[in-house]
Amino acid sequence: MHDCAPRARDLGLAGCHTCGKVVRLGPRHSGLCTRCGSRVHYRKHDSVARSWALLITAFLLYIPANTEPIMYTISLGNESASTIMNGVIYFLEHGDWPLALVIFSASVMLPLLKMLAIAYLLFSVQRGRVSGRREKTRLYLIAEVMGRWSMVDVFVVALLAALVQLGVLTTIEPGPAGMAFAGMVILTMFAAMAFDPRLIWDQTETKDDEH
Repeated sequence: MHDCAPRARDLGLAGCHTCGKVVRLGPRHSGLCTRCGSRVHYRKHDSVARSWALLITAFLLYIPANTEPIMYTISLGNESASTIMNGVIYFLEHGDWPLALVIFSASVMLPLLKMLAIAYLLFSVQRGRVSGRREKTRLYLIAEVMGRWSMVDVFVVALLAALVQLGVLTTIEPGPAGMAFAGMVILTMFAAMAFDPRLIWDQTETKDDEH
């Protein structure tokens, strides 16, 4: 059944989900970490189900995050709303394509690619596919790294809303897309954290691997 070196689980060992310390588990497949005292299991409980729930919610928030205004600009009594794509188009029209590329990549493409990557890993684990396990593990690590670059627009809008307050001349206020975008990024990060990448190496053992 195992065509590679024994897994830590085969040797009765498991890593603490909190601090990472390797712990030898007893016959009940659970124990306490000797370093931080957390409960340790071979696999995260209900990993796939929790990750799917968080990921689907993030997908739903992705729509208003990109279609609703992310900020309102009030200048001399005139109010204008801007979405993320409006900002990208604005910079393209003014020749600032590097900045447009950064905003488009960090705020539109990276969140979508990360969600698709996690969905692919979840689907692969549920179908029991054993090919390309190293590549899938690398994909999971890349998806985790991508998450930290997805909050660029939220930080920019928060900074502008705090600095550009010139009374009747110009005022910038955050729009509803900001909350949706922040919620989407946070839920995607939680979905990646809920997913247990060790399931990728469990081959066709699906029912007992999440306990």
